[in-house]
Amino acid sequence: MAKKQQQHNVRIIPLGGIGEVGKNMTVIEYGDEMIVIDCGLCFPREDMLGVDYVIPDITYLKKNKEKIKAVLITHGHEDHIGATPYLLPEIGAPVYGTDLTLALIETKLAEHKIDGVPLNVIKAGDSITAGVFHVEAIRVTHSIDAALAFAVHTPEGTIVHTGDFKVDYTPVDGRVIDLAKFAELGSKGVLALLSDSTNAENPGYTMSESTVGDTFESYFKKATGRIIVATFASNIHRLQQVVTASKRYGRKVCLTGRSMLKIAKVAKELGYLDLDEDMLVEPEELEKMKKNKIVILTTGSQGETMSGLVRMAAGEHKKLSMIPGDLVIISSTPIPGNERYVSDVINMLYRKGADVINEGVADVHVSGHACEEELKLMISLTKPQYFIPMHGEYRHLYRHAALAENQGLKRSHIFIPEIGRVIEVGRRFSRMAETVPSGSVIIDGLGVGDVGNVVLRDRKLLSQDGLFIVVVTISSETGELISGPEIISRGFVYMRESTDLLENARKIIMDVVGECSANKVTEWTTIKGRIKKALRGYLYESTKRNPMILPIIIDI
Repeated sequence: MAKKQQQHNVRIIPLGGIGEVGKNMTVIEYGDEMIVIDCGLCFPREDMLGVDYVIPDITYLKKNKEKIKAVLITHGHEDHIGATPYLLPEIGAPVYGTDLTLALIETKLAEHKIDGVPLNVIKAGDSITAGVFHVEAIRVTHSIDAALAFAVHTPEGTIVHTGDFKVDYTPVDGRVIDLAKFAELGSKGVLALLSDSTNAENPGYTMSESTVGDTFESYFKKATGRIIVATFASNIHRLQQVVTASKRYGRKVCLTGRSMLKIAKVAKELGYLDLDEDMLVEPEELEKMKKNKIVILTTGSQGETMSGLVRMAAGEHKKLSMIPGDLVIISSTPIPGNERYVSDVINMLYRKGADVINEGVADVHVSGHACEEELKLMISLTKPQYFIPMHGEYRHLYRHAALAENQGLKRSHIFIPEIGRVIEVGRRFSRMAETVPSGSVIIDGLGVGDVGNVVLRDRKLLSQDGLFIVVVTISSETGELISGPEIISRGFVYMRESTDLLENARKIIMDVVGECSANKVTEWTTIKGRIKKALRGYLYESTKRNPMILPIIIDI
């Protein structure tokens, strides 16, 4: 007789994407088996000076890697695939996603010189079995092609993870969200719904992507000079609409920006982007062409320093420059925190004589995320026993939870999650359980996690009040000052205009060293500490600034 399987609650563990925009990662666990959904990064806050990006802490996954049966990826945006080079080699589990999603992951792995990761292509409607889990892939519409939601069937019930989605009845590619599948799942019973909360504060419906195409048409029809469109390279529907409008009005397309070239190439090869080779032109060819026959499709819609648009606006692009009369369409919404950078680049563009169109002027961008009415529709269709808002800042999660309660869910059946906090759900029982190791890992250059709070604090101090370096040479035998002190100031005061300040600082250092020598203090750490303490008080009293003081002792 077959042994009866032991019953467990389903454990849902968000490791990212909660209380923040980005860094999405969720673990679904049953007994001794688990699956991971998404593996994203987020971009650093302004106070994370010098940091490239931030990924989830995967300590819990590394400790339990033998339990991981699959990694499921909803779509190819950076906030869902950006951490794959750091996670996938660590756990060795098979990865599942659409052809476009996996192609983008493959390019990231190649950049990190990683091979041997098992990538498995699935499409909407496919099912896979991963240990105890039976997973169905469901088509959703988003601001990138080939996006999926997942229905994860467990012995205790079905978990629906929407991924990022919106309800677009007229998508550019004609592939509408599979609402019938969500309704079917709801009729059979959904244990828990994990749903995208990004636009939960926005009433009504998200506009269709096709409305952007109509706006492009109107501007392309009137434009008499070059047209420059800046957008997210991953928004292939947006790229397609630019290409379609260019073709209709007899314009050639020039692609610029590393990610734009990479993603357009992948999308074209996989059939997601319809772009004839004879429509493409290289930057070097534009000089010979009529201005009203040119469209430049570029990155830089977020004001990124090294992007194509910003380098053109600043006059630093090797092959392209702005020309008075250019029409620049910035087809995106600034990510929170990027508003100043976008404003700066718009000002630079106007100074170059360009005419700028952005979201505040015309419908040149629509969101890829569902607004209130679409979120309510998802809840109505799936009829979940438990509801867990995902993907958003706390205010988005809170608002989404309130929508679910208004839809008739019991408050006790709604969980606003926390990163690392386990949510257990079962047919007859649910609770917020323990916390697993979680948090953020900082990526800075080739360093993974080696930049922590102390380093960030030091960088902040350096950026605020600068650096004050003191070099003294001391006798190792007597502790007496042999030469110096030499002082170097960086970002604190201009040395040529601060001779009195520096001379007084030298006297203070000499007094400290002399006092230490007289009292037979020979421990370098103690001497450095006393120098720092004496200088800190004097420099603050004199300047009301607190530079980082770095004493260096050379012993002879």
